[in-house]
Amino acid sequence: MPVPKVVIVGRPNVGKSSILNWLARKRISVVEPTAGVTRDRVTYLMHEGDRYFELVDTGGIGVVDSDDLSDDIQRQIDTGIDEAALIVFVVDVSTGRVPLDLEVASRLRKIQKPVLLVVNKCDSPRQEQEIADFYSLADAQLVCTSVLGERNRDKLLKGILKALPPPEDFELAEGEEAAAEPELKLAIVGRRNVGKSTFINALAQTERMIVSEIAGTTRDSVDVRFELDGKSFVAIDTPGVRKKKSLANDIEFYGLTRSLRSIRRADVVLMFFDAKETISMVDKQLVGEIAEQCKPCVFVVNKWDLGQEAGMTVEKWSNYLLESLGSMKFVPVAFITAKDEVNVKKLINLAQTIAKQAQIRMPTARLNDVLQAVIERNRPPMHGSRLAKIYFATQIDVAPPTIVIKCNDPKLIDKGWQRYLMSALHEALPFPEVPIKVYYRSRTRTEDGPEDDLPEALESDSAAPPDGSLPLDAEA
Repeated sequence: MPVPKVVIVGRPNVGKSSILNWLARKRISVVEPTAGVTRDRVTYLMHEGDRYFELVDTGGIGVVDSDDLSDDIQRQIDTGIDEAALIVFVVDVSTGRVPLDLEVASRLRKIQKPVLLVVNKCDSPRQEQEIADFYSLADAQLVCTSVLGERNRDKLLKGILKALPPPEDFELAEGEEAAAEPELKLAIVGRRNVGKSTFINALAQTERMIVSEIAGTTRDSVDVRFELDGKSFVAIDTPGVRKKKSLANDIEFYGLTRSLRSIRRADVVLMFFDAKETISMVDKQLVGEIAEQCKPCVFVVNKWDLGQEAGMTVEKWSNYLLESLGSMKFVPVAFITAKDEVNVKKLINLAQTIAKQAQIRMPTARLNDVLQAVIERNRPPMHGSRLAKIYFATQIDVAPPTIVIKCNDPKLIDKGWQRYLMSALHEALPFPEVPIKVYYRSRTRTEDGPEDDLPEALESDSAAPPDGSLPLDAEA
């Protein structure tokens, strides 16, 4: 185990998630004054001093879950404790020592793991005088903290580093290789109860996530590392999303925020649909966010066994997606049954393929040959008495492929012709299944030289806002 795990445990609502966020200096876990918010294990890799360690947030021990998932939450806590190199036992000074703290302490005494006792919510030095009762909970170093008051964060970090087993205990065994940088980060998104966590469990080949038929089980975005064909990947499981006006509470609002953030940091987005359900407004909103971020994407129709039982075919569902989400017609579609691991590996291979497409860079000469042919097939219409002229195009970036087209005036091309150009580029360029971002720019003399020295216009396209400064995100 090359990276030790520091697992944060305690009864519900003592501030475990707040401590993880505080130490990480990032909002990783959902913080909400409601018992049972954290269900799955939430992790964050820390680098402090010369040590790397993984912080792990867990659900509250002893919580009675409103969705009857107490056993699942307990199983996640057990797994976290089993994997821990150090346990951070959190209690709450504002409530004093309670019977459930004693129950947690009794449980920890039965395992041979180092423990650091954290008395949280010590917002003032006066409250530190009330900690005497907590010493009996564990034979361990005690640290008083206050996330709200920013008290003793450095002391807690020093305590963690001191209590961690020495680095040599985590040296790699002979022949073992260090964990590689992930080949891809895959965001798994979709509305509630479409089978995202079941899919991740199929990838990880273990019950890494709680899988349940209860909609909304996953509340945090959780990164799960898995390997396939000798390559390392990270799957980002996200909370199920529903309409903003239907968000029941702050927890679901944060879930929506995390889903959108996961889309932004992913290399490829797997947008899940339920084969038995129709496409909803929530689905369209998520697809709109994927399009806005110009992320490579695969539409994943899950529970395909049930879809086939209902009389659906691949052709019917593909046409349905095209009719409902026509602006994303370039996106490939995969049909899987995550529960039975049907086509799961093929889906990951497809994600790798489109990620590679997004990294392709076209030589300028080849790109302009393609653009010339596209224009010759269908020239842009006249804008009043003025003719649009395109001088050249060049690719300036990858992931997504980003193209700048130099023209005489971006305002001269109507949006209909822009859509034609985008579709033609998807057909002709070697990245047909990923979004293309196009910037239209007026030529300038500093870039192109005197007017007499400009290349002959290709007879072009372009259109953008009046100043030509904003991109047109290719939709296909």
